[in-house]
Amino acid sequence: MLHHVAKHFQHHDPKLHAYVEKVEKIGKITLTSSHDFFASLCSDIIGQQLSGKAADAIYGRFEKLFPKNTPTAQRILKLSDEKLQSVGISGAKTRSLQDLATHVVQKKVDLSKFPDMTDDEIKTTLIRVKGIGPWTAEMFLMFSLAREDVFSFGDLGLKKAIQRVYGLKNHPTEKQMLALSKKWQPYRTYAARILWKVLDT
Repeated sequence: MLHHVAKHFQHHDPKLHAYVEKVEKIGKITLTSSHDFFASLCSDIIGQQLSGKAADAIYGRFEKLFPKNTPTAQRILKLSDEKLQSVGISGAKTRSLQDLATHVVQKKVDLSKFPDMTDDEIKTTLIRVKGIGPWTAEMFLMFSLAREDVFSFGDLGLKKAIQRVYGLKNHPTEKQMLALSKKWQPYRTYAARILWKVLDT
């Protein structure tokens, strides 16, 4: 983790900072952006409500439907529902992938503009796509665009980690999460990455 980010947590939230060294023994927390936004969004859709292992397995089979294992919007629209579902993608996710592809082809979602758009602009654009809600948009901002100040208030893993770190009897309320997240700004993505890793310690 970048030194100035760790110092921010040390100053503003010592309880969270106490976990930084522990979680970085598992793996360094760094933010890197994707080189293929379309493939990343396909992966995010496929991975909804699945374990990482299951999502990776299905996405691996999905990639093989494309030349050079590179998903494209044009190719998705040429594939039948049956072909997409044959690799383990549900009917709902098939429709979501097709809707994403349609939006991209029609330039209603212009991925080339994303690096210059704000987080809120990107979220607003993405949730117009069938099957993409706030959580999927937030994961894309964090993991594919490497935005530093994103937090997913609806993520169950983050709620569990906050409960553990702060010694709460129950999952935190939205009010509690908002209050905590203000301490982490402008590095809420790093806070989320720490909290997810807490569950692995």
